[in-house]
Amino acid sequence: MKQIQWYPGHMAKAVRMMQDNLKLCDAVLIVLDARAPVSSYNPKLTELAGNKPILFLLNKSDLADGKTDGVLAAMRERGMKAIKCAATSPASSRALLVAMQEVTVERSARLAEKGSARPLRFMVAGIPNTGKSTLINLLSGGKKAQTGDKAGVTRSKQWVKCGAFELLDTPGSMPPSCENQILARRLACLGSINDDILEFDEIALFLLGELWQKYPEALKERYGITGGEPLAMLEQVCTRRGFLLRGGEYDYERGERALIDDFRKGKLGRICLDEPTDWSNPPSE
Repeated sequence: MKQIQWYPGHMAKAVRMMQDNLKLCDAVLIVLDARAPVSSYNPKLTELAGNKPILFLLNKSDLADGKTDGVLAAMRERGMKAIKCAATSPASSRALLVAMQEVTVERSARLAEKGSARPLRFMVAGIPNTGKSTLINLLSGGKKAQTGDKAGVTRSKQWVKCGAFELLDTPGSMPPSCENQILARRLACLGSINDDILEFDEIALFLLGELWQKYPEALKERYGITGGEPLAMLEQVCTRRGFLLRGGEYDYERGERALIDDFRKGKLGRICLDEPTDWSNPPSE
């Protein structure tokens, strides 16, 4: 299977921009995807934050199942301050604001001692397509940050006021490398890597293998899949969806696209591809 490489020039530029602006911020909010919280962790962002408080947010929790709680517990055991939420749900706003206040309580006290009334500033960071801009829009109560369902929508710096906070939206940034290609392929399934650089057939077959191992009932219910090698399962997807070419041959490309689209939109149910034990080999720096 072809190795996934992902570090375009604009991401290196984004990291430099974050380094320049971090001195303006009091804390960092790192957004992960609850469907693959370990895979979507970029250790470079933790390194950039230095001594500033970090709050990890497992976003899109409405698309993930209870396994995410195990990953969350493993993060907290590692000393990471982390919560989960769904940035598309207004109900998540209050819990997130409380958590942000908790991680900045010392910084807030120091500002008060100096007589400063300026808002506390968070840099919002994460890999592409984890929902950073959607999160900012949730907290600010309006569509103030640019959003999209693909990697690379946010390319420039955006400051947004949000009550007691100011939020700095930043472009998505991947680790410079990832030796763990299993985690890399999970990111490809999520849409965090530009689809144009991927071998879609390999990603679809990988996803079928992962789902059959962990969520076979989801495949049975959606496509009538009864098992087999990934290619045989893809043919079952094509059969169920009517993706057949002239002569009865399978339209593999349409089947691959439909499968990945269904997964990304939550049509296969609530899924978490990562395991708590994946923290033993997270993305490399």
